[in-house]
Amino acid sequence: MNSSLSSRPPSPPPTPFTAGKIVPIDLSASKNNSYDIVIGDSILSEAGALISVRLGKRLCIIITDSHVAPLYVSRLEATLGAAGHLVLPSIIIPAGEASKNYATLQSTLDQILKLGADRKTLIIALGGGVVGDLAGVASSLALRGLDIVQIPTTLLAQVDSSVGGKTGIDTAHGKNTVGAFYQPRLVIADVALLDSLPGREMLAGYAEVVKYGLIKDIEFFKWCQANAGKLINGDREAQIYAVHASCVHKAKIVARDEREAGERALLNLGHTFGHALESVTGYSLLLHGEAVAIGMVMAFKLSAQMGLCSHTEAYDVRDNLANIGLPVAPPKLPNAAAYDIDQLIKFMMQDKKTENKKLNLVLAKGIGKAFLSRDVDVDAVRDTWKEFVRG
Repeated sequence: MNSSLSSRPPSPPPTPFTAGKIVPIDLSASKNNSYDIVIGDSILSEAGALISVRLGKRLCIIITDSHVAPLYVSRLEATLGAAGHLVLPSIIIPAGEASKNYATLQSTLDQILKLGADRKTLIIALGGGVVGDLAGVASSLALRGLDIVQIPTTLLAQVDSSVGGKTGIDTAHGKNTVGAFYQPRLVIADVALLDSLPGREMLAGYAEVVKYGLIKDIEFFKWCQANAGKLINGDREAQIYAVHASCVHKAKIVARDEREAGERALLNLGHTFGHALESVTGYSLLLHGEAVAIGMVMAFKLSAQMGLCSHTEAYDVRDNLANIGLPVAPPKLPNAAAYDIDQLIKFMMQDKKTENKKLNLVLAKGIGKAFLSRDVDVDAVRDTWKEFVRG
């Protein structure tokens, strides 16, 4: 391991956070509504009161999916009713990335309107990234904009997709290519909801957690190295620490750059590679976090090949992800098909991080030293793909 990473032990986490730890998202500079992320253990039962104190008593529509609905909808309806909210029938979409499409969006909008929503109706997204993204787009469009509260039920959504207002659906042109920046009014992250997640989903979320250390905080990367197993295996203190630390990192960046004009692009470390993989595999072989993990390994490998960081650091990133159980290379395609590198490059060029037909990529000068390169040599990217899909 790189001596710069092992010269001292990881810093211990601070005193464990109590239920209801609040991370504010301050958007006052952009004149948008600021909001809170409330993080805690077993706080779903407090959701009704948390909403009431911030947004008043509302007419509510829950949007969720077929996996989450039988687990948590009745509990959420109960806490909303107890706090004086009126709750309309829930909108339940099929679980999975395949639901992030035009057809499901149209169906969701139709149901919101048929239920009799008015402009004071509150949408509550209860689910993982797919539900949060789709509900966010629907909320931005229905009646020219309805308030939304995000209650993420996956680790990935708690540390990333529910925070910051990015919403989107997938199209034939790539992942999240239709959507809007549309901020929630509140995020409620209950780590107890992670108990229902399959292990593969927890691992996918870990990729988005460790990303914050790789971008800007080597001490947090060291904490992840030492505590990844605890986080994945349900240790509450580790889970609350990881969600809180991740949200603090993202909150600071979003407050400074809400609409990704500059610094916020750093949060896309690994995503341009990852989104291309998701697109060419039809969103069926990889979870989003798995694709991001592979993408981060590729981004550090490319950085090392360009002389920006050491190969040792690139191996440290790869080993951290591989040792916890995440994929670090593209999966084999069905029927022994070969990856079309030209198609992968095409999807990268169509990704939202490109500008003026130039490939923008988040690269790294070391662990905790990510930066945005705005004119990456496409041939170098092509060579990286060749190494990963043929090696």
